[in-house]
Amino acid sequence: MEKRDFHVIAETGIHARPATLLVQTASKFNSDINLEYKGKSVNLKSIMGVMSLGVGQGADVTISADGADEAEAIVAVDETMKKEGLSE
Repeated sequence: MEKRDFHVIAETGIHARPATLLVQTASKFNSDINLEYKGKSVNLKSIMGVMSLGVGQGADVTISADGADEAEAIVAVDETMKKEGLSE
């Protein structure tokens, strides 16, 4: 299992557009990928799950991947978070 912590810096947090991009990125991989926030964990491949967390600016989240392509999945999610200005 691969895990990485992120500090959300985007003013709007993880709202609809970046959430969609994260879901699209996660969906390219076979691994189980989860987003954890405030003790709740949701499937990062589920737009409704991600949106239900209401991740705002300043939030600390953990993304974990478990499966054959877990390392590649974490790298891709990390790149998307940085490219979209969601985290540093």
